[in-house]
Amino acid sequence: MASRKQISYKQAGVNIDEADRAVALIRKHARSTFTQGVLTDIGSFGAGFQLSGYKQPVLISSADGVGTKLKVAFLTGRHDTVGEDLVNHCVNDIAVQGAEPLFFLDYFAVGRLQAEVASQVIAGVARGCRRNGCALIGGETAEMPGLYAAGEYDLAGFIVGVVERRNMLTGAAINAGDVLLGLPSNGLHTNGYSLARKLLFGVAGYKPDQPLPYDSSATIADELLRVHASYLRPIRALREAGLLKGAAHITGGGITGNTPRILPKGLAAEVRSRSWRVPPIFELIREIGNVPAADFRRTFNLGIGMILVVSKRGLSKAADILDRLDEKYYEIGAVVESPRARVNWK
Repeated sequence: MASRKQISYKQAGVNIDEADRAVALIRKHARSTFTQGVLTDIGSFGAGFQLSGYKQPVLISSADGVGTKLKVAFLTGRHDTVGEDLVNHCVNDIAVQGAEPLFFLDYFAVGRLQAEVASQVIAGVARGCRRNGCALIGGETAEMPGLYAAGEYDLAGFIVGVVERRNMLTGAAINAGDVLLGLPSNGLHTNGYSLARKLLFGVAGYKPDQPLPYDSSATIADELLRVHASYLRPIRALREAGLLKGAAHITGGGITGNTPRILPKGLAAEVRSRSWRVPPIFELIREIGNVPAADFRRTFNLGIGMILVVSKRGLSKAADILDRLDEKYYEIGAVVESPRARVNWK
């Protein structure tokens, strides 16, 4: 039976006025990232980008989310970092194939839209784009009542980059004897948060605003909300110098799961587990849960966010470049012959 009472979209849970206010705030953040290739403004049905200066351009794309790290943002009311996490994660995923980021699109979905929260999230996205020279040219803000718990949202990102075909990093040039350089992570980055939250909050009973047991100057939330690092600068510098043979972004799956993805058939990675110090947050999590070593290594990055492969002959030049960039690194192992691509822990 039809209702005689007038029921508006707002009464059904969707506030178009609030959406318009959110878009106005987001537009300001997005415009601050525009590069010369951007042809359309925020609000167009589709986003236009003009590609120029390449002879045989290959477009490299990727999509990702922030995962349950968002739960920490909800707990703390701190929404200005997860957007930068998202951009840096996506930038790293295409940088390991030699691509320069061109443009980025976000997807922000929520049960009840709050313009200020959306603005904080997209401010982080815009900051990440500016720092990586990437244009935020579009996205989607969706209000879907009943689909998300109160105060919660989901966030995903889509990136497109470009590389000359001859300069693509495929790992095909990697040989036995090549050196593995590990670049430090900035904490958990965006992986392993389901286990971390279960152990830190559920088992150990820590509160987000509680000081870290090993560093009273920072809280649990400070540690868990550290921004996922971007490795674009060191990858670009080593690639332009002709020294980089391959790179692996250490995300879900850890060093164990991600390093073999770039190795040619018949090669494996031999990793020296004591060649760097595992940051204390990982040791704290391991101790609370008595996490098995194999699971520990497949869940977390353990302090290494990116692995770069260079030849032994090029190691000195690569080290000089990283030193000039003030990029810390560890020589964590080597490529070895093996029947199948894998990681051998030493």
